Amino acid sequence: MSLSGLGDTGKAQPPPALFPAPESDTPTPGRRRGGASQNRPSQDGSVQNGPTQTDAAGRQLVFFGADAAEPTVADLAGLLAGPGEVVRMGGTARLSVQVDAAWRVHVLVAELASRGLAASWEPTEGARHAVRTSYTRVLKPLAAAWLHGTTKRPPAAFHLTGRRLRLWLVAAGTPEPPDAVLLRLGADGQECWERIGVALAAAGLGGTLLSPRDGGPACRITGRRRLARLAELIGEPPRAAPPEAWPT
Repeated sequence: MSLSGLGDTGKAQPPPALFPAPESDTPTPGRRRGGASQNRPSQDGSVQNGPTQTDAAGRQLVFFGADAAEPTVADLAGLLAGPGEVVRMGGTARLSVQVDAAWRVHVLVAELASRGLAASWEPTEGARHAVRTSYTRVLKPLAAAWLHGTTKRPPAAFHLTGRRLRLWLVAAGTPEPPDAVLLRLGADGQECWERIGVALAAAGLGGTLLSPRDGGPACRITGRRRLARLAELIGEPPRAAPPEAWPT
């Protein structure tokens, strides 16, 4: 199918030692400078001219790219676009996601820490790992936006930025050479998948929705132009990621 302040943190476990722990897994935003204009996507997926930034080395930063802004808790919507889950308890909420590789645990723990959230992890069935935060008031607005009762649904104004896409790819993205990337979705129902597909299309990354029968649920992004756009938005690969696990 075509798709048009710190929280209450508990003691965190070290990530599994199947890969060397990286020094830093989050892009470091550079100092803003004036720069030439660069293309950016409009909400309908078309391209318009817009402002850019450069980092301390003078490199251009994509307007909505992962390098263009400081990490915020709102970025964690990228995990919820994929297989991430959020649950509420009283005035707090907790975010969790299951991943299939230890390097993903390293990167997610660092990404959560950069947003003031300690994370724990534990192995699960099928050589997978569950990464979760503690219950914290900091995640309450995210849960309020995404939960309808206990069902996860993207908010009406949901959109994808570079940092949200980066987190989604870290948790559940797989390059499929030579010219495709698979972004896994949660088992949340077709309405949820289609809304997320619309957000991908608006970011210039329209792809194909794969149903569970076809190996999904997932969104497959194909074509060199779209993959170049994705790589531009998500930034440099984390130090813990194997080279073949990150689109370039």
